[in-house]
Amino acid sequence: MKPMLFKNVAIEAVACALPTTIITSAEIESQLSTTLDRIGIKPGIIEGLSGIRERRFWDIDQQASDVATLAAEKVLKQTGIPREAIGCLISTSVSKDYIEPSVASLVHGNLKLADHCINYDLGNACLGFVNAMASMGMMIDAGLVDYGLIVDGENSREVVEATIDRLRRPDTKPEDFRDQFATLTLGSGAVAMILCHRDRATTGHVVNGSVTRAATRHSRLCLGQRDKMTADASKVLIFGVELAKKTWDQACSSLNRWSDAQIDAYMPHQVSRRNMEVLNDKLGLTPKKHHLNFPTLGNIGPAAVPITLSQAAESGHIRSGDHVALMGIGSGLNCSMMSVTW
Repeated sequence: MKPMLFKNVAIEAVACALPTTIITSAEIESQLSTTLDRIGIKPGIIEGLSGIRERRFWDIDQQASDVATLAAEKVLKQTGIPREAIGCLISTSVSKDYIEPSVASLVHGNLKLADHCINYDLGNACLGFVNAMASMGMMIDAGLVDYGLIVDGENSREVVEATIDRLRRPDTKPEDFRDQFATLTLGSGAVAMILCHRDRATTGHVVNGSVTRAATRHSRLCLGQRDKMTADASKVLIFGVELAKKTWDQACSSLNRWSDAQIDAYMPHQVSRRNMEVLNDKLGLTPKKHHLNFPTLGNIGPAAVPITLSQAAESGHIRSGDHVALMGIGSGLNCSMMSVTW
Protein backbone atom coordinates (compact mmCIF):
# COMPACT_ATOMS: atom_id res chain seq x y z
CA MET A 1 0.00 0.00 0.00
CA LYS A 2 1.15 3.52 -0.73
CA PRO A 3 1.93 5.75 2.26
CA MET A 4 -0.84 7.91 3.70
CA LEU A 5 0.38 11.51 3.64
CA PHE A 6 -1.69 14.10 5.48
CA LYS A 7 -1.93 17.83 4.83
CA ASN A 8 -4.30 19.19 7.45
CA VAL A 9 -4.40 16.75 10.39
CA ALA A 10 -3.44 17.68 13.94
CA ILE A 11 -3.64 16.05 17.37
CA GLU A 12 -5.45 18.56 19.54
CA ALA A 13 -5.11 16.49 22.73
CA VAL A 14 -4.69 13.01 24.15
CA ALA A 15 -5.60 11.92 27.68
CA CYS A 16 -5.54 8.62 29.53
CA ALA A 17 -7.21 7.10 32.57
CA LEU A 18 -5.68 4.24 34.55
CA PRO A 19 -7.20 1.82 37.08
CA THR A 20 -6.09 2.06 40.71
CA THR A 21 -6.02 -1.71 41.38
CA ILE A 22 -2.47 -2.99 40.89
CA ILE A 23 -1.73 -6.71 40.47
CA THR A 24 1.91 -7.76 40.59
CA SER A 25 3.42 -10.61 38.65
CA ALA A 26 4.43 -12.12 42.01
CA GLU A 27 0.77 -12.13 43.11
CA ILE A 28 -0.27 -13.96 39.94
CA GLU A 29 2.47 -16.55 40.45
CA SER A 30 1.37 -16.98 44.06
CA GLN A 31 -2.08 -18.00 42.82
CA LEU A 32 -0.41 -20.46 40.44
CA SER A 33 2.20 -21.76 42.89
CA THR A 34 0.86 -25.33 43.10
CA THR A 35 0.78 -25.66 39.31
CA LEU A 36 4.19 -24.05 38.83
CA ASP A 37 5.75 -26.35 41.43
CA ARG A 38 4.19 -29.40 39.81
CA ILE A 39 5.35 -28.59 36.25
CA GLY A 40 8.82 -27.49 37.39
CA ILE A 41 8.69 -23.72 36.81
CA LYS A 42 10.56 -21.49 39.25
CA PRO A 43 9.03 -18.31 40.74
CA GLY A 44 9.83 -15.04 38.98
CA ILE A 45 9.28 -16.36 35.46
CA ILE A 46 6.65 -13.77 34.46
CA GLU A 47 8.76 -10.74 35.31
CA GLY A 48 11.94 -12.55 34.32
CA LEU A 49 10.76 -13.27 30.77
CA SER A 50 8.65 -10.17 30.14
CA GLY A 51 10.07 -7.45 32.38
CA ILE A 52 6.52 -6.78 33.59
CA ARG A 53 6.38 -6.52 37.37
CA GLU A 54 2.77 -5.31 37.63
CA ARG A 55 -0.35 -4.44 35.68
CA ARG A 56 -3.67 -2.80 36.51
CA PHE A 57 -7.29 -3.97 36.57
CA TRP A 58 -10.52 -2.01 36.46
CA ASP A 59 -13.32 -3.19 38.72
CA ILE A 60 -15.05 -6.29 37.39
CA ASP A 61 -18.25 -4.35 36.63
CA GLN A 62 -16.47 -1.60 34.66
CA GLN A 63 -17.02 -2.17 30.97
CA ALA A 64 -14.98 -0.99 28.00
CA SER A 65 -17.49 1.77 27.25
CA ASP A 66 -17.41 2.98 30.87
CA VAL A 67 -13.66 3.48 31.01
CA ALA A 68 -13.43 4.81 27.44
CA THR A 69 -16.02 7.40 28.49
CA LEU A 70 -13.82 8.39 31.47
CA ALA A 71 -10.91 9.13 29.14
CA ALA A 72 -13.17 10.93 26.64
CA GLU A 73 -14.63 13.18 29.34
CA LYS A 74 -11.09 14.00 30.41
CA VAL A 75 -9.91 15.02 26.93
CA LEU A 76 -13.08 17.04 26.24
CA LYS A 77 -12.64 18.94 29.50
CA GLN A 78 -8.95 19.46 28.73
CA THR A 79 -9.66 21.02 25.32
CA GLY A 80 -12.97 22.76 25.94
CA ILE A 81 -14.18 21.65 22.52
CA PRO A 82 -18.02 21.67 22.38
CA ARG A 83 -19.52 18.21 22.07
CA GLU A 84 -21.61 19.25 19.09
CA ALA A 85 -18.36 19.98 17.21
CA ILE A 86 -17.31 16.30 17.26
CA GLY A 87 -18.13 14.92 13.83
CA CYS A 88 -16.96 11.33 14.26
CA LEU A 89 -16.29 8.94 17.14
CA ILE A 90 -14.25 5.74 16.65
CA SER A 91 -13.69 3.09 19.33
CA THR A 92 -10.78 0.69 18.94
CA SER A 93 -11.32 -1.38 22.10
CA VAL A 94 -10.48 -5.06 21.99
CA SER A 95 -12.51 -5.36 25.20
CA LYS A 96 -16.25 -5.29 24.44
CA ASP A 97 -19.36 -4.70 26.51
CA TYR A 98 -21.42 -6.79 24.08
CA ILE A 99 -21.10 -8.39 20.65
CA GLU A 100 -23.51 -5.67 19.62
CA PRO A 101 -24.11 -2.75 19.79
CA SER A 102 -20.71 -1.22 19.14
CA VAL A 103 -18.63 0.18 21.99
CA ALA A 104 -18.59 3.43 20.00
CA SER A 105 -22.38 3.74 20.14
CA LEU A 106 -22.36 3.23 23.92
CA VAL A 107 -19.66 5.87 24.42
CA HIS A 108 -21.49 8.21 22.01
CA GLY A 109 -24.62 7.84 24.15
CA ASN A 110 -22.72 8.29 27.41
CA LEU A 111 -21.19 11.53 26.13
CA LYS A 112 -24.50 12.74 24.66
CA LEU A 113 -22.82 13.61 21.39
CA ALA A 114 -24.83 15.13 18.56
CA ASP A 115 -26.94 13.00 16.23
CA HIS A 116 -24.83 14.12 13.27
CA CYS A 117 -21.69 12.59 14.86
CA ILE A 118 -21.09 9.27 13.11
CA ASN A 119 -19.74 6.47 15.30
CA TYR A 120 -18.35 2.98 14.79
CA ASP A 121 -15.84 0.44 16.09
CA LEU A 122 -12.56 -0.18 14.29
CA GLY A 123 -10.86 -3.40 15.34
CA ASN A 124 -7.38 -4.55 14.43
CA ALA A 125 -5.98 -6.05 17.64
CA CYS A 126 -3.18 -3.95 19.15
CA LEU A 127 -2.90 -1.81 16.00
CA GLY A 128 -6.46 -0.47 16.09
CA PHE A 129 -5.80 2.98 17.54
CA VAL A 130 -3.10 3.89 15.02
CA ASN A 131 -5.37 2.63 12.22
CA ALA A 132 -8.18 4.80 13.57
CA MET A 133 -5.89 7.84 13.56
CA ALA A 134 -5.18 7.22 9.87
CA SER A 135 -8.87 6.73 9.07
CA MET A 136 -9.89 9.86 10.95
CA GLY A 137 -7.06 11.74 9.30
CA MET A 138 -8.40 10.88 5.85
CA MET A 139 -11.86 12.18 6.83
CA ILE A 140 -10.35 15.42 8.11
CA ASP A 141 -8.21 15.88 5.00
CA ALA A 142 -11.28 15.24 2.85
CA GLY A 143 -13.19 17.98 4.68
CA LEU A 144 -15.82 15.61 6.09
CA VAL A 145 -15.19 16.46 9.75
CA ASP A 146 -13.41 19.23 11.64
CA TYR A 147 -13.02 17.34 14.93
CA GLY A 148 -12.85 13.60 15.53
CA LEU A 149 -12.69 11.63 18.78
CA ILE A 150 -10.94 8.25 19.10
CA VAL A 151 -11.37 6.20 22.28
CA ASP A 152 -10.12 2.91 23.68
CA GLY A 153 -10.97 1.14 26.91
CA GLU A 154 -9.31 -2.13 27.92
CA ASN A 155 -9.98 -4.30 30.97
CA SER A 156 -7.89 -7.47 31.08
CA ARG A 157 -9.27 -8.64 34.43
CA GLU A 158 -11.75 -11.15 32.96
CA VAL A 159 -9.30 -12.95 30.68
CA VAL A 160 -6.41 -12.94 33.17
CA GLU A 161 -8.54 -14.28 36.04
CA ALA A 162 -10.11 -16.93 33.78
CA THR A 163 -6.62 -17.97 32.66
CA ILE A 164 -5.39 -18.25 36.26
CA ASP A 165 -8.38 -20.45 37.12
CA ARG A 166 -7.73 -22.65 34.10
CA LEU A 167 -4.00 -23.02 34.82
CA ARG A 168 -4.73 -24.03 38.42
CA ARG A 169 -6.37 -27.23 37.23
CA PRO A 170 -4.49 -30.41 38.21
CA ASP A 171 -4.19 -31.54 34.60
CA THR A 172 -2.35 -28.39 33.45
CA LYS A 173 0.72 -29.23 31.38
CA PRO A 174 3.87 -27.14 30.73
CA GLU A 175 2.68 -26.43 27.19
CA ASP A 176 -0.60 -25.03 28.56
CA PHE A 177 1.34 -22.51 30.64
CA ARG A 178 3.55 -21.67 27.66
CA ASP A 179 0.62 -21.15 25.29
CA GLN A 180 -1.27 -18.92 27.74
CA PHE A 181 1.74 -17.11 29.23
CA ALA A 182 1.15 -13.93 27.18
CA THR A 183 -2.30 -13.55 28.72
CA LEU A 184 -0.71 -13.11 32.15
CA THR A 185 1.14 -10.02 30.88
CA LEU A 186 -2.01 -8.13 29.87
CA GLY A 187 -2.92 -4.86 31.56
CA SER A 188 -5.76 -2.35 31.53
CA GLY A 189 -6.24 1.31 30.73
CA ALA A 190 -8.29 3.84 28.78
CA VAL A 191 -7.36 6.66 26.44
CA ALA A 192 -8.99 9.28 24.22
CA MET A 193 -7.61 11.51 21.49
CA ILE A 194 -9.09 14.44 19.59
CA LEU A 195 -7.87 14.96 16.03
CA CYS A 196 -8.82 18.09 14.17
CA HIS A 197 -8.22 20.15 11.05
CA ARG A 198 -4.90 21.94 11.26
CA ASP A 199 -6.60 25.34 10.91
CA ARG A 200 -8.59 24.67 14.11
CA ALA A 201 -5.69 23.30 16.15
CA THR A 202 -4.30 25.18 19.13
CA THR A 203 -1.42 22.83 19.97
CA GLY A 204 0.42 22.40 16.67
CA HIS A 205 0.88 18.61 16.96
CA VAL A 206 0.81 17.63 13.28
CA VAL A 207 0.24 14.14 11.86
CA ASN A 208 2.50 13.89 8.81
CA GLY A 209 1.80 10.44 7.43
CA SER A 210 1.90 6.70 7.99
CA VAL A 211 2.77 3.40 6.37
CA THR A 212 1.25 -0.04 6.95
CA ARG A 213 2.23 -3.57 5.96
CA ALA A 214 0.67 -6.98 6.56
CA ALA A 215 1.92 -10.54 7.03
CA THR A 216 -1.37 -12.39 7.42
CA ARG A 217 0.18 -15.76 6.73
CA HIS A 218 0.90 -15.53 10.47
CA SER A 219 -2.68 -14.61 11.41
CA ARG A 220 -3.22 -17.60 13.72
CA LEU A 221 -0.19 -17.16 15.97
CA CYS A 222 -2.22 -15.27 18.58
CA LEU A 223 -5.91 -16.08 19.08
CA GLY A 224 -8.04 -14.31 21.66
CA GLN A 225 -11.49 -14.72 23.18
CA ARG A 226 -13.11 -12.95 26.14
CA ASP A 227 -11.87 -15.61 28.56
CA LYS A 228 -8.87 -17.13 26.79
CA MET A 229 -5.93 -16.11 24.66
CA THR A 230 -3.29 -18.42 23.25
CA ALA A 231 -0.10 -17.23 21.60
CA ASP A 232 3.07 -18.68 20.17
CA ALA A 233 5.13 -15.89 21.72
CA SER A 234 8.44 -16.87 20.14
CA LYS A 235 7.01 -16.91 16.61
CA VAL A 236 5.06 -13.70 17.19
CA LEU A 237 8.35 -12.08 18.17
CA ILE A 238 10.29 -13.47 15.21
CA PHE A 239 7.74 -12.72 12.51
CA GLY A 240 6.51 -9.51 14.15
CA VAL A 241 9.99 -7.98 14.14
CA GLU A 242 10.54 -9.24 10.59
CA LEU A 243 7.37 -7.37 9.55
CA ALA A 244 8.43 -4.30 11.53
CA LYS A 245 11.71 -4.18 9.60
CA LYS A 246 9.86 -4.19 6.26
CA THR A 247 7.53 -1.46 7.52
CA TRP A 248 10.48 0.56 8.81
CA ASP A 249 12.24 0.30 5.46
CA GLN A 250 9.10 1.50 3.67
CA ALA A 251 8.78 4.40 6.11
CA CYS A 252 12.41 5.37 5.48
CA SER A 253 11.76 5.55 1.74
CA SER A 254 8.37 7.28 1.81
CA LEU A 255 8.07 9.48 4.93
CA ASN A 256 10.05 12.68 5.42
CA ARG A 257 12.80 12.66 8.06
CA TRP A 258 12.24 8.99 8.90
CA SER A 259 15.50 7.64 10.30
CA ASP A 260 16.77 6.94 13.79
CA ALA A 261 18.98 10.02 13.60
CA GLN A 262 16.01 12.26 12.71
CA ILE A 263 13.41 10.79 15.08
CA ASP A 264 13.48 12.31 18.56
CA ALA A 265 11.20 9.86 20.38
CA TYR A 266 9.48 6.52 19.84
CA MET A 267 6.00 5.67 21.15
CA PRO A 268 5.90 1.89 20.60
CA HIS A 269 3.32 -0.75 21.27
CA GLN A 270 4.94 -2.58 24.19
CA VAL A 271 4.76 -6.30 24.86
CA SER A 272 7.90 -7.14 26.83
CA ARG A 273 11.52 -6.23 27.48
CA ARG A 274 12.75 -8.94 25.11
CA ASN A 275 10.53 -7.69 22.28
CA MET A 276 11.90 -4.17 22.68
CA GLU A 277 15.49 -5.40 22.69
CA VAL A 278 15.05 -7.43 19.51
CA LEU A 279 13.17 -4.59 17.81
CA ASN A 280 15.89 -2.07 18.64
CA ASP A 281 18.59 -4.40 17.36
CA LYS A 282 16.78 -5.30 14.11
CA LEU A 283 15.77 -1.72 13.22
CA GLY A 284 18.84 0.03 14.60
CA LEU A 285 16.88 2.17 17.06
CA THR A 286 18.36 4.18 19.94
CA PRO A 287 16.89 2.59 23.11
CA LYS A 288 16.86 5.79 25.18
CA LYS A 289 14.50 7.39 22.66
CA HIS A 290 11.69 5.01 23.68
CA HIS A 291 9.14 6.02 26.28
CA LEU A 292 8.47 2.73 28.08
CA ASN A 293 5.75 1.84 30.57
CA PHE A 294 5.32 -1.92 30.14
CA PRO A 295 7.05 -2.76 33.48
CA THR A 296 4.15 -1.15 35.39
CA LEU A 297 1.25 -1.31 32.90
CA GLY A 298 1.87 -4.56 31.03
CA ASN A 299 0.54 -5.07 27.52
CA ILE A 300 -2.53 -2.82 27.22
CA GLY A 301 -3.36 -3.66 23.63
CA PRO A 302 -4.43 -0.84 21.28
CA ALA A 303 -4.44 1.60 24.20
CA ALA A 304 -0.65 1.23 24.57
CA VAL A 305 0.57 3.63 21.87
CA PRO A 306 -1.74 6.55 22.73
CA ILE A 307 -1.30 6.07 26.51
CA THR A 308 2.46 6.10 25.97
CA LEU A 309 2.10 9.32 23.94
CA SER A 310 -0.04 10.92 26.65
CA GLN A 311 2.40 10.01 29.41
CA ALA A 312 5.42 11.11 27.37
CA ALA A 313 3.83 14.53 26.80
CA GLU A 314 2.87 14.94 30.47
CA SER A 315 6.34 13.95 31.69
CA GLY A 316 8.20 16.21 29.26
CA HIS A 317 9.75 13.25 27.44
CA ILE A 318 8.60 14.93 24.23
CA ARG A 319 8.54 18.66 23.56
CA SER A 320 7.15 21.00 20.94
CA GLY A 321 8.77 20.43 17.57
CA ASP A 322 10.01 16.90 18.31
CA HIS A 323 9.68 14.33 15.55
CA VAL A 324 7.74 11.49 17.17
CA ALA A 325 7.28 7.98 15.75
CA LEU A 326 4.17 6.00 16.67
CA MET A 327 4.86 2.31 16.08
CA GLY A 328 2.49 -0.61 16.44
CA ILE A 329 2.38 -4.32 15.66
CA GLY A 330 -0.83 -6.26 16.08
CA SER A 331 -1.98 -9.86 15.89
CA GLY A 332 -2.80 -10.63 12.32
CA LEU A 333 0.10 -9.79 11.74
CA ASN A 334 -0.12 -6.09 10.86
CA CYS A 335 2.26 -3.20 11.43
CA SER A 336 1.89 0.58 11.15
CA MET A 337 4.33 3.42 11.70
CA MET A 338 3.16 7.04 11.88
CA SER A 339 5.12 10.29 11.77
CA VAL A 340 4.02 13.11 14.09
CA THR A 341 5.61 16.52 14.62
CA TRP A 342 4.83 17.36 18.23
